[in-house]
Amino acid sequence: MVASRREQLTFRHFLHQPMDFFEGRCYRAGFRNIAGIDEAGRGPLAGPVVAAAVIFSRGWTDEGITDSKRLPPQKREELYDKILSSAQSIGIGVVDQGEIDRTNILQATLKAMEMAVLQLSPLPDYLLVDGIHGISIQIPQLLIKRGDTLSISIAAASIVAKVTRDRIMIEHHERYPRYNFAKHKGYGTREHLEAIRQFGYCELHRLTFRGVKTQTEP
Repeated sequence: MVASRREQLTFRHFLHQPMDFFEGRCYRAGFRNIAGIDEAGRGPLAGPVVAAAVIFSRGWTDEGITDSKRLPPQKREELYDKILSSAQSIGIGVVDQGEIDRTNILQATLKAMEMAVLQLSPLPDYLLVDGIHGISIQIPQLLIKRGDTLSISIAAASIVAKVTRDRIMIEHHERYPRYNFAKHKGYGTREHLEAIRQFGYCELHRLTFRGVKTQTEP
């Protein structure tokens, strides 16, 4: 049974359940608009953190949808288009590197998730959230560690967030080609670290992140 408060689940045996297991459990408990929420971009040294929230119609599923990190870029793009055409509602939240530095990456991520949820129409009556931190919003929610491998809605949100963020970083590459954001999307690869060491940081870099600070300190 789904509780009407914030819960966290980490049980390993859920790995053997179908990807719509949690959605089905919510429907049977009486909820009607169940949103999956996930983020992309907590770890990079540059660029925003992006969150997505996705609501599917009851019973909708697709065997190809899983954690975005397990999918090659071309497959993510294909599934992104399928999700956009199939979802009942999609919301996206973007918090830039300036706010990440002013607060911290956790608070920025939770804000992006809240922004994504508030864009949904209709508003969800239950949230399935990837991870162990809940959103400060008055909607019942279930926190699922590794939720992007356990829930079709969360997995879809992970794909939408990842593709959206990748496209943002590819656009930034046009302005800052010396960092090659189109290739590594801001993550701390050897090439990116060397570029920071050689050219210094740009306005997209997260100045509070160790990988940026250590490369620019004398």
